[in-house]
Amino acid sequence: MKLAKNTPSQKSQVIETVLNKAIAAALEKKHRLGQYAVFWEDDKVVYRGDDAPRLEQKQD
Repeated sequence: MKLAKNTPSQKSQVIETVLNKAIAAALEKKHRLGQYAVFWEDDKVVYRGDDAPRLEQKQD
């Protein structure tokens, strides 16, 4: 996700890289443990993983 219009400083780029690696490692660990992950995408909650709860669609 990129929100800033200006080029981030080198320190900010290092921090972003470290955070992305930490997130990837945490998601990989959850995957290996058979746990699901919850994300927020397009103003909706999204579950990912083999044992993730299924969201039922509301029908109007």
